[in-house]
Amino acid sequence: MSDDLDDLKAALDNATPAPDRAKKAAHLAVAQENFEQLQGSARPARPISTRPNWGLWTGAKAMLNSLTSRGGLTATTALVAVGFVFLTPLGENLLTPPAPRVAGEQQELAVLEHELEARLRTESADQEEADSLSVAEAVIETPMVLDSAGAELPATPSTARPPVRKMATPRQNTTASSSESLIAPDASRLDYNTEAFANNVASPLQITSETPVSTFSVDVDTASYAIIRNSLMNGYLPDPDAVRIEEMVNYFDYAYPEPEGTAPFRPTISVTPTPWNADTQLVQIGIQGVLPAIKDRPPLNLVFLIDTSGSMDQPNKLPLLKQSFRLMLGQLRPTDQISIVTYAGSAGQVLEPTNASDRSTILSALDRLGAGGSTAGQAGLQQAYSTAQSMAEEGEVTRVILATDGDFNVGISDPNALKSFIETHRESGTYLSVLGFGRGNLDDATMQALAQNGNGQAAYIDTLAEAQKVLVDQLTGALFPIANDVKIQVEFNAAQIVEYRLIGYETRALRREDFNNDAIDAGDIGAGHSVTALYEVTPIGSPAQLSDPLRYGADVATANSDELGFLRLRYKTPGTAASQLIETPITADFQGPTGFAAAIAGFGQLLRGGDYIRGWTYADAVALANASKGADPFGYRAEAIQLMRLAASLSDQ
Repeated sequence: MSDDLDDLKAALDNATPAPDRAKKAAHLAVAQENFEQLQGSARPARPISTRPNWGLWTGAKAMLNSLTSRGGLTATTALVAVGFVFLTPLGENLLTPPAPRVAGEQQELAVLEHELEARLRTESADQEEADSLSVAEAVIETPMVLDSAGAELPATPSTARPPVRKMATPRQNTTASSSESLIAPDASRLDYNTEAFANNVASPLQITSETPVSTFSVDVDTASYAIIRNSLMNGYLPDPDAVRIEEMVNYFDYAYPEPEGTAPFRPTISVTPTPWNADTQLVQIGIQGVLPAIKDRPPLNLVFLIDTSGSMDQPNKLPLLKQSFRLMLGQLRPTDQISIVTYAGSAGQVLEPTNASDRSTILSALDRLGAGGSTAGQAGLQQAYSTAQSMAEEGEVTRVILATDGDFNVGISDPNALKSFIETHRESGTYLSVLGFGRGNLDDATMQALAQNGNGQAAYIDTLAEAQKVLVDQLTGALFPIANDVKIQVEFNAAQIVEYRLIGYETRALRREDFNNDAIDAGDIGAGHSVTALYEVTPIGSPAQLSDPLRYGADVATANSDELGFLRLRYKTPGTAASQLIETPITADFQGPTGFAAAIAGFGQLLRGGDYIRGWTYADAVALANASKGADPFGYRAEAIQLMRLAASLSDQ
């Protein structure tokens, strides 16, 4: 047995070759070379995963950082998934033989997958925060690289790319243009916006031989100008429908001569070359109301009808409203009476009729007001008119002052029913004025309808300075009417004027026959108010004529006058049913200061995209306004010039 084992051992020893040190060294060298190749240590140094500056994964991460919406993350997920199919070890076999993957790249892929999953899980929770993300502080990233042992090496010009500035940006409205992302969001384009404006298409050019007569109601409202200013000051051009040029022009005082004798107002007419077209003329008609001595004014009965619905719960709405009424209280006499009615889910009287001398009681009632609920506009109006009727006395002035953002979402929704409701109370002697506050759901159209049918003024208050202008400086004109149903009619002489157009007053147009119909309602003029209207007219023979003469038209060459036209004005003294008439011719020799009014009219046409101002620009409007600014004790004209400059900049964007 022992011999057999020895024989087997000898046979095994004979079969095993002797060690060869040279072959062993060669085999170890090949193994080491393969190992280094598979591990990537022979490759150049790579950026580490925590500070990438190159490659596919860096781009994917940048895409994730820049997309915050659910749709964006969904698209990213799809792209990454497709990339995994073709670039992961499974996908690589579909296209090319697998290349050895370095450890750093595997780690980077795992980090990316984890980050993607985390972002998808937290998308819903972070959406609101992402929407309100403000511009963050810029971060400068300096790339770094590792050597084959994993040690950090300093970046050099040959290995480092230029620093990358990364900045978080706010999420933009998806409907805004790229230029609009540089400025504040346009209130007319925000998702929550429900604003509605009262306006019509711009007044068309009229051919005098066909339509020689123009008729319209006066307008002393100023809401449109304040809304335009608010839009521009917040960094966006106003909605063209918000631009009512007559309200822009009438925002300013033009120092027209005061009436003489017992007349309530006096017309002033000027004829000058048109700034934007040297071949036409601008006819400016101004009406200045008399300002009676303040000591002669009758007592006031005021009902503050205040919207306290949920939509008023913003700093530029109910809080500004309270501050505005505080200013107004300082202008009232001790014997004037104040009552406060509010409306939200329901209407109610929060302050019984109280003498203005009891300021602490009135201010306390104002301070207690809070916003909440829906908007019961009908109930509020009914309660306010009922309160006003109980306060009214013979010879006193009674008025409801509605303060709202105009969002009447409960109550009278039919415009005709709303009009009839207000007209009924207007005839009883209780007038209605409207003050608008805030943006986003401003219902300017409803405010205009309420004020026009209530024989009152509509104003928009966006700052305490505007409240000072409307409720302090011009309070007498806003509360004490000197003429009702004021209408203007101009007949142009076809022998002198071939074409004309009224600038503005689109929502105040009347039919020719309405002028002599005293049953037709029109605008009212308060104490000290002035009204301005502008016509652009084309003289006979002017190269600016846009219409061709009629082949079979009537012969107007024999008209017996050098008058350009004839002005007629109708008005009613408050409390009377029959109108009175004022007439005066319009001649070419009437000259007066029309520059600033023309600049404002041109400004308004630019904002509306006017078709008749040719190549006239905002810069031209600024130049004309500066040249004709004149006295500006309160800075309103200087502010208008700044708005023109701002509109020019925004329009360039």
